[in-house]
Amino acid sequence: MFVNQIMSPNPITVSVDTGILEAANLMREKNIRRLPVVKDHKLVGIVTEMDILKVQPSQATTLSVFEVNYLLAKTKVSDVMTKKPLTILADATLEEAALVMRENEVGGLPVLDKGKLVGVVTESNIFDAFIDLMGLKRAGSRLTIEVNDRPGILAEIGDITAKHHVNVSSFAAYYPSNKTSVLVVRVDTTEVEKIVTDIEKLGHKITHVASYGPSK
Repeated sequence: MFVNQIMSPNPITVSVDTGILEAANLMREKNIRRLPVVKDHKLVGIVTEMDILKVQPSQATTLSVFEVNYLLAKTKVSDVMTKKPLTILADATLEEAALVMRENEVGGLPVLDKGKLVGVVTESNIFDAFIDLMGLKRAGSRLTIEVNDRPGILAEIGDITAKHHVNVSSFAAYYPSNKTSVLVVRVDTTEVEKIVTDIEKLGHKITHVASYGPSK
């Protein structure tokens, strides 16, 4: 899955001269947490809810309401935005976007295609894509299987599901040790007793089974 498949396209933007109060109102109105900042149709920064909150006076300020409003009204997006923000290419993978966000502790990235801003990808987009990839909204069963880490394991599991005329809707693996792997396999049936028996006959350990009805 690629960034251009999960991003929010045609993002709402603001200019460098936009006031922070206007930007804050826009984020509140559109229920978004960040706005790309453009100048001459080029991305020059990004402003977030947190950026705006940081420059708002605390309740302990000695300034009058008039003075506070005056100062906020004069503050522009360019004064608080992150300049030269991290970006991701539209044809980058979902995993690449997630890694960049995680390693840099940011909740969203402007998406570029040939230097042009074409979207924004956020943590919510990543979560939605993960749910879709793992088939969590489809009816079926989830099998957690502990196996010895050796070649051919996936083929064995695939042969068993094929024998029972069952499709595998998603698959994931993680490695708690250098000898053991844990496979998480979702199949499109809730009748998995025979599948479980055949997998165990091969010497693999089923550690968890859960079945789900169709999502509402």
